[in-house]
Amino acid sequence: MPDGRSAAGVDLVRTRYAGARALVTGGAGFVGAHVCRALHGAGLDVLAVDSLITGSRGNLADLLPSPRFDLVEADVVDHLDAPDDVEVVLHLASPASPVDYLRHPIHTLKVGSIGTMHTLGVAKATGARFLLASTSEIYGDPEVHPQPETYHGNVDPAGPRGVYDEAKRFAEAMTYAYRRDHGVEVRVARIFNTYGPGMRVDDGRLVPTLIGQALRGQPLTVHGDGRQTRSLCYVDDLVDGLLRLLVSDREAPCNLGSDVEVTVLDVAHAIRDLVDRDLDIVHVEARTDDPHRRRPDLGVARSELGWEPEIDLAEGLARTVGWAREHTRS
Repeated sequence: MPDGRSAAGVDLVRTRYAGARALVTGGAGFVGAHVCRALHGAGLDVLAVDSLITGSRGNLADLLPSPRFDLVEADVVDHLDAPDDVEVVLHLASPASPVDYLRHPIHTLKVGSIGTMHTLGVAKATGARFLLASTSEIYGDPEVHPQPETYHGNVDPAGPRGVYDEAKRFAEAMTYAYRRDHGVEVRVARIFNTYGPGMRVDDGRLVPTLIGQALRGQPLTVHGDGRQTRSLCYVDDLVDGLLRLLVSDREAPCNLGSDVEVTVLDVAHAIRDLVDRDLDIVHVEARTDDPHRRRPDLGVARSELGWEPEIDLAEGLARTVGWAREHTRS
């Protein structure tokens, strides 16, 4: 169970869905495991489905003994079976880091297309409410800043990151097609950069990569000049936003993330200070299509969900480094 920051979202879900069954695809992934834990804490029976390509049973070790929790190893690209009494479906399945989706490009596209269709099919058959975990990557390298939900993005479908960006864009299109044609109740969260306990240090994203290097006493690698910006949201805050969106009346996409913009170089300095080691910061080649600026417009989340992130970067990084010290060999 998160540390209390997601209590409002948990309470809202408990009031509406306690005793119901939830299906969570990608439930053994970083965000998925936190979502499963929160739903279980809200009194729901939780069925997690995960191929374990990038997820891990270890992320759910505390839930596995519970009679109200079950983990099924299956791929949403294949046919997806679910009990008839499912009332909420949260589709979080997808490789989410550049390392993972570039290693599995075709599978990433299939999860966003075929997997989304199968998961929506479950929601249609059971009458469940459906929440799609979309991404800020649908905005690409944005020409509008900050990015509101009305911005349609600047994505290169032929670039290496296109396999993830376009998979999520297609997933959104499929989701709204099911709403229009089949009356499925849908919610779409556009998730910005999220970090926290439970991330694999080798998953290629900014925070776990830098923490892993720092704890091993290695130089910290920064792609390009490090002046590109990110807005980093602690996972407990994100889970709270997802749960609030799930029970809300918001049908159009909703940004969820931090709107405090920091440079990649600032994050590297902050992690080096937390680890308290005299480590070099090494600049390496910039990544292709790496967004130069990234910050959500949170006006919708604030006005319609009553949500905004509460855990600042200093506190969140300290918690994440503390967790990583216990789970990473230096």
